[in-house]
Amino acid sequence: MDAQREEGDMVEPTADRMTAGGTATAGAAGDLRGSAFVPRQEDLELSLPPVFDDPDQEREHRKQRLAGACRIFGRFGFSEGVAGHITVRDPEYPNMFWVNPFGMSFRHIRVSDLLLVDHEGQVRHGRRPVNRAGFVIHSAIHAARPDVVAAAHAHAVHGKAFSSLGRLLDPITQDACALYERHTMHHDGAGAVVVDEEAGRQLAAGLGPHKAVIHQNHGIFTVGESVEEAAWWFISMERNAQAQLLAQAAGTPLLIDPEAARHTRDQTGFPLAGWFSFQPLWDEIVRTDPDLFE
Repeated sequence: MDAQREEGDMVEPTADRMTAGGTATAGAAGDLRGSAFVPRQEDLELSLPPVFDDPDQEREHRKQRLAGACRIFGRFGFSEGVAGHITVRDPEYPNMFWVNPFGMSFRHIRVSDLLLVDHEGQVRHGRRPVNRAGFVIHSAIHAARPDVVAAAHAHAVHGKAFSSLGRLLDPITQDACALYERHTMHHDGAGAVVVDEEAGRQLAAGLGPHKAVIHQNHGIFTVGESVEEAAWWFISMERNAQAQLLAQAAGTPLLIDPEAARHTRDQTGFPLAGWFSFQPLWDEIVRTDPDLFE
């Protein structure tokens, strides 16, 4: 399948159809122009997320991005045996979500491999098992946060290491500022496999209104209004955890002033910016792994 064909008769997206994400800059209002990404020049061509009238087309689009995000996680080395899962809410049945199968390599995921799971843990489409921890966590997050379309978690090395510190990421770099005051810590059930539904609800409550949560002695969970956004915040959290661990090993990092950190966050940390930041990775995986569309 051609990577572009599934967009079919989608409606042309406009700025007022993008969500605001609670911040107050031009970018946060759903327009990349005037943000830190693009100058305010109306005649520039700018990629925006598609908006669909047909749920079948939107479902295919979401599944393709989910398979691509799994491939990217695998390429980045985020896999750890059978651990890790990315989900996306079904556009027609919001109490169900698509997820990668349990025990299948991120590097091999195809659209046809994805499972459709309901909030009771029943596989509604597909023949492979679903990760119990993945179902418990993601079903709780999707139930608690109607605004969340996608969620991501993997046992990536630096996120695991940083989670053992029981603290938030510091604003020590420009990139880290995108997450400043937009992620939280969850200490309950530290280190335990989250297979109990109540533990899943507690983790979702720990996430609160934020776009990421660090589960102590476990790792990072991120959410977004698209697969691309959720995947990008995970990648960014993992890389910033790595940067902070390196900086702390070398000395005492200097923090960016809170006002400056908030300004940078408002310029680079809104949902559309997360979606946009993922696009170069999507373009790469489409070229190198066309079989993901099978």
